[in-house]
Amino acid sequence: MARFFNEAQLPLATGAFADAEKLVSGYFRLEEGEFKKTRYDVKTLAYLDEHEIKDGAFAHLCKYSYERPEGEAQSAGEDFDFYRVCLQDNIILNAVQRANPFIKLSPLMLYIAVHELIHVLRFENGESDFHAPVEEKEKEETIVHNLTKNTLQVAKHKEMDLVLECFSNNFKIFDTYSCGGF
Repeated sequence: MARFFNEAQLPLATGAFADAEKLVSGYFRLEEGEFKKTRYDVKTLAYLDEHEIKDGAFAHLCKYSYERPEGEAQSAGEDFDFYRVCLQDNIILNAVQRANPFIKLSPLMLYIAVHELIHVLRFENGESDFHAPVEEKEKEETIVHNLTKNTLQVAKHKEMDLVLECFSNNFKIFDTYSCGGF
C-alpha cells in the first residue's frame, strides 16, 4: 500500500522547495526572481500520473515540452520546456522510517529539493542534456550531488550533516535509492 505525506508533512515538502530556491539562487548567484522564470512544479505521489511514479528514487524529474501548433502565429506563444519534480512520498517516508531516529524528514526534503532544482537549472542552462545516455546521466548525478553538498554548506547543522553523510561514498544508508532519477 502506498504511503503519502500527511497534513503535517506536506508543508515540510513545500517549505523545502521554497528554501531550496533561495539556497540555489544564492549559490549560483542568480538575480532576484530569476529562479521564478524557470518553469517547474512539484507534485507529491497522490497527484502523480502513472508514468511519473518511479520505484527506487526519492524524486523523479519529468520534462514536458510545449510547441506551438504548426501555423500558429509567432506572437501567440513561445515554445518552452516545463519540468515536474515528482516526489515519491512512499520512498522518502520509508527511508526516514528506516533511518529513525537519525534522519529527519525536513533535512532530507531540503537535500532532495536542492538536488532537483540544480538538475532543473542545469537542464535549462544547457549544462546537461535531459536525454543523455545512461553513462552521462550517472556522471551528471555525481556532479549534481557535489553541487548539492556545496550549496547546502550554508545550511549545515547536525541533522543536515547526517543526511549528507548518508549520501557520501563512505556511508550509504540510502544505497538503493537515488535522488534525481531523471
